[in-house]
Amino acid sequence: MSEDCLFCKIAAGEIPADKVYEDDQTLAFRDINPQAPVHCLVIPKKHLDAPAAVTAGDEALAGHLIRVAGEVARQEGIDDYRLVFNNGAGAGQTVFHIHLHVLGGRAMQWPPG
Repeated sequence: MSEDCLFCKIAAGEIPADKVYEDDQTLAFRDINPQAPVHCLVIPKKHLDAPAAVTAGDEALAGHLIRVAGEVARQEGIDDYRLVFNNGAGAGQTVFHIHLHVLGGRAMQWPPG
């Protein structure tokens, strides 16, 4: 856990969140600034700054995040959805704890951003 990380504090239960899924490795909760009717974040409980911080030892965890994102989408009743990782401020990352956005409930445009 990183002491000053917002998502670490949410994962530790120090800051409340609208949780939609939790297991021993991950937590999913609704985004406080939703960009779609369904907008949830899936985070690992282990602190990693960004997707670029994922190492070979984290591959199983990274795959688990994607599997959990699919479970969150099913729970939220969406069949068509977008998964987004942002890496770095220039890509839109605002919290430097890896997180996977699950967006759905409306048609998605291409190209994004």
